[in-house]
Amino acid sequence: MSSFSEAALEKKLSELSNSQQSVQTLSLWLIHHRKHAKTIVDVWFNELVKAQVPRKLTFVYLANDVIQNSKKKGPEFTQDFAPVIVGAFKHVHRDGEDGCKKQLGRVLSIWQERAVYDSDLLDQLSQVLYGDKKAKKRPYESIQASEDHFASRSSPGEPPQVLVLTTSELIRALQELENATSGDSLLRQRISSLPAEVQDTSLLHRITDKESGERISRLVDDACMLLADYSGRLAADIDDRRQLTRTLSSFLQSQKDGLVQNEQKLEEYKRKLARVTQVRKELRSRLNNLPGGLRKSSA
Repeated sequence: MSSFSEAALEKKLSELSNSQQSVQTLSLWLIHHRKHAKTIVDVWFNELVKAQVPRKLTFVYLANDVIQNSKKKGPEFTQDFAPVIVGAFKHVHRDGEDGCKKQLGRVLSIWQERAVYDSDLLDQLSQVLYGDKKAKKRPYESIQASEDHFASRSSPGEPPQVLVLTTSELIRALQELENATSGDSLLRQRISSLPAEVQDTSLLHRITDKESGERISRLVDDACMLLADYSGRLAADIDDRRQLTRTLSSFLQSQKDGLVQNEQKLEEYKRKLARVTQVRKELRSRLNNLPGGLRKSSA
């Protein structure tokens, strides 16, 4: 990977796009240079403020990726982002495009669910987005309950949790699987076409001079980036599929519960119908035994 400098970082941030690959590629570079975490965060915040409105959310996505994926290597980024992240949320929420509140809320929801920061900082972020009302922790598919939504139950052994989902949301989630990373045949083909030199240490003896060594080094760096990117995207796909699996299970359970309730209601109303039918039968019998005038009037 290229060496670190503020100028290099500013250039990379200026080239950052909203694509997942762009975010994860730069995230890997930043994590590799985590010993410069404080400087990286300072430059990130300055460039965020200067960025054009449509790109501001991308900076938040980058911070999210760095914070979450650097935790195993050390706490540097989690600690150094903490003093500026509330200000960053305020800036993006105030100056961002329509819909940025929902996307910021999604990031906050992930941080809450995974306890990325302590409750005080999460509450501050929540107040930025929602005022005094704290943001609710909820999964990706969860939305506000209404008459057109169904409530489902958690599976046995899981903490009690209510998932709420519209049928249209469920259909959309299923359709999104068509664009899953696991179906990216072009990317898989690139990985399968990696040269043997980057996959077999026994071939390193072929390096005979500095030039060939640097060439192999570039190939290895590119392969690491490619594989790390694909691995990260696959991990995200796995999380999405697990969440969707839980949601589908909840949906099926809610349908089963509704079926049982409707069957019980059906039996109840059948009994009521039988009682009313019996009353009508006995009433007609009594009316038939009354004097002719009443019998006639009841016919």
